[in-house]
Amino acid sequence: MATGREIAQLCGVSVATVSRVFNQPETVNEETRERVLRVAKELGYQPNESARALSTKQSTMIGLVWDTDHRRPDWRHPYLQDLLIGLKSALSAHGYHLLMLATSGDAREIGASLADPVGYVNMTRRHHLGGLVLIDSGSDAEAFEAFAQSGVPCVAVDVAVDGPKATYVTSDNVSGALSAVRHLVSLGHSRIATITGPVGNQPSDARVSGYRKGLQEAGLPFRDEYVVSGDFYRASGNAATQRLLALDEPPTAVFAASDEMAVGALLAARAAGLRVPQDLALVGFDDIEIASVVDPALTTVAQDKPGFGVAAAKAIMAMITGGGREQPVVLPTRLVVRNSCGS
Repeated sequence: MATGREIAQLCGVSVATVSRVFNQPETVNEETRERVLRVAKELGYQPNESARALSTKQSTMIGLVWDTDHRRPDWRHPYLQDLLIGLKSALSAHGYHLLMLATSGDAREIGASLADPVGYVNMTRRHHLGGLVLIDSGSDAEAFEAFAQSGVPCVAVDVAVDGPKATYVTSDNVSGALSAVRHLVSLGHSRIATITGPVGNQPSDARVSGYRKGLQEAGLPFRDEYVVSGDFYRASGNAATQRLLALDEPPTAVFAASDEMAVGALLAARAAGLRVPQDLALVGFDDIEIASVVDPALTTVAQDKPGFGVAAAKAIMAMITGGGREQPVVLPTRLVVRNSCGS
């Protein structure tokens, strides 16, 4: 890759002039600027982002911290790809770039780094990052809160952080769960169970609140035995459904707090000889790809997955340029009706 010195030699200018072309173009006359840009393009020259940040006092590089949880290294975010597309597109449109900050593969080192995010904060400053986007597995919210208190502009996904330059993006999980219960009630179900995410996980707790609100609105009792905890994974949905079906009075409908758990519930129902939706109606949450390809296709609560990334990008850019704290963003959800509930 060409260097700034090589560009300077070919154009007959100083290295400082090449630097100003990319960092302070208004200080270089048009003829020189165009010559430098033309040669740089021909040689595939890319200016150093750290140097640009130092000269302009404003970085165009945003760090992405994704905690995959060292206790579950195979954890897969249900809509990471769509979120990243929205985030990258929105940042790129305004001249920003994305840098993923990876944790060590050693479980002890990962645990230490998440428990004490000073290393990440130092990395942020060392790379002259303008801010951080935080994606959490739900197990280390305290570490993300520490990031938020660092003074570095931060936007968290689904974790309600608070700090001088920190905010978060989430879905209207209560409303989404409420719409799922309303749909099941409208189909005549009164024995409606739910498979929750981990207790203490903010989206999971909000979806339980929406479930309770839906029952109350319909005049249905809240039954403790109809609430079984899962972990958003398929296996936990399967195990939870087996437990529900073993009750003396099993539910006729299940609202699962994720599509993965809903698929697990579908498999458990089939193993028990039940038909979906004739014997057991199912509703999921997320609207990931698998929801539309299983048979029967899942009725689910869709989240605006690319919208997460776009909203996070807008918030982080606003905090970088404005210097203050942005208000949290709550994205709407929508019920997608397919075949897993009947009609």
